[in-house]
Order: sequence, then C-alpha cells, then structure tokens
Amino acid sequence: MTDLDMPVLDNHLHIDPDNGRGIEAVQDFARLGGTHLLVVNKPSWHLGVEPEVGEDFRAVFERTIEVVDRASEVVDGTAWPVLGVHPGLVTRLVDDRGFAPEDARDLMQAGIDVAAEYVADGAAVALKSGRPHYDVSEAVWDASNDVMRHTFARGADADCAVQLHTEASEEMTAVAEWAEAAGLPRHRVVKHYAGGRLVGPTPSVMSEKERLTVAAESGEPFLMETDFVDDPDRPGAVLGPKTVPRRVRWMLEEGYDDAVERAHVTTPGRVYGLDTVATLDGD
Repeated sequence: MTDLDMPVLDNHLHIDPDNGRGIEAVQDFARLGGTHLLVVNKPSWHLGVEPEVGEDFRAVFERTIEVVDRASEVVDGTAWPVLGVHPGLVTRLVDDRGFAPEDARDLMQAGIDVAAEYVADGAAVALKSGRPHYDVSEAVWDASNDVMRHTFARGADADCAVQLHTEASEEMTAVAEWAEAAGLPRHRVVKHYAGGRLVGPTPSVMSEKERLTVAAESGEPFLMETDFVDDPDRPGAVLGPKTVPRRVRWMLEEGYDDAVERAHVTTPGRVYGLDTVATLDGD
C-alpha cells in the first residue's frame, strides 16, 4: 500500500506485452499509488490480427486477458479487462481491404459477440465499441452506429457497461437513448477520452488538470483515465501510466476529496459493479 491508502483507478489504458513497456508501465502506476486498472484490448491490427470472421478476435482478447492477469499481480488492487472492437477498424476494412460498409459492420458485430462471451463467463467486466472520431462517409457512419447499438444490446444481455471511443462532444443524449432503448442504462455507457462535462453517458475524463477541475466541481459521477497507448513509436502520445495517481494527489491537495471518492469508489461501483475498496487486498 502506498501513502495514498485508497483506491486509485485508471479507467482506460492499454498494455502491450510484446511491443510496448508492458508490465513495466504497470509497475510505474503502482509505485506512484495506482491500485486498479481497466485495461482495454489494443486495436486488433496492433496485435497482428486482420480478422475475417468474429472468431479471429479471440486471439486479441486472450492476449489481453493474459497481460491483465499479470498486471493484477503487480497492483495492490485488481486489473480488469475491457474487450471489444476498436471503431477505427471499419476504416481499415473498408478503405484498405475493400469491405462494403455492411460487411464491415457484420464482422465487427461478430467480434463484439465474441467479446460478450468473455463478459458472460466473468473473464472481462465491460465491452468496448464506438464510432470514428474523424470524417467518414454516410454509409460508414451508419454502419458504425449499428455496431455501437449492437454493443449496447450485448451489454444489456451481459449486464455490463460499454466503453465508447467516439468524436469529442459534451452532449451525447442521443447515444444514451440508444443504449436505454437496448436495455442498457445510460450511466453504464462510458465515454472514454471525455472532457470534464458530458450530458448523456458517464464521462471517463482525461487526467489533465483543467478537465478534472471541471469534473470535480460539477458534482456529477465521473471516472479518470490516461488512455496510455503503450506504443514505442508514440512514446509521448496521450498520458503516461503515472498520471492518474499524480492527479489524485493534486486533487486531494486542492480539496477535491469528494470528487476523488466519486471517481475511484462510487462511480466504478455504479457503472461496473466493481468494489475498489474491497479489492484493495488483491482478492
């Protein structure tokens, strides 16, 4: 246990055991006071998988679960996998491999179905989906939204949260309504890489002081993340694994104790059903 003596959760990061820093990054997180991780599988093509059918994603998910198990041995708390299909895959399929948007949609939905099996079996705690954050054709946009809605339905079936990778926005009521129409409560939809203010889903706030100040002072549920990419070709990209525990210290110094409790205890419980206090001993 570190001097923080409390749960410190990074809600969204990646660990690449083959090409990146891997467990060394987790050790940095733990040394600074980090205790819990939600580790999202890297995009399938980053792990050398160019899927033809849904089952091809299984290798990506298995590799992610393996490294998450190792991460759990390092932190004082627990690491959990979040599995799904990166929305950028649609562009790779359509532009690079010649898929029709509808065929890309079907393949990505099949990958989500496989990810949902792991959640149903207890091997993962949430699903990941979304839509491109860059300009795409109307057909690709529609296909991506279909994949996202399909993921909401699978999340409802598995009784789990869904993390979203989407365009930047402070207002996503329509997306939250799609989730509710599929049977998934809107608070169980998490927008990763969020600012400090968001209408609709639960924001997973990038751990920059300005964004965190807005989130802390909002009084609303939120999570904290780095989106650490663990890519040796992009060493300065996004935020490093030490950032969340450092920002927690800063928030406590600024008097945001209630916000820290919200981000690391109450919101993880509300969104994922995770007890970050009870799991501090690693059980």
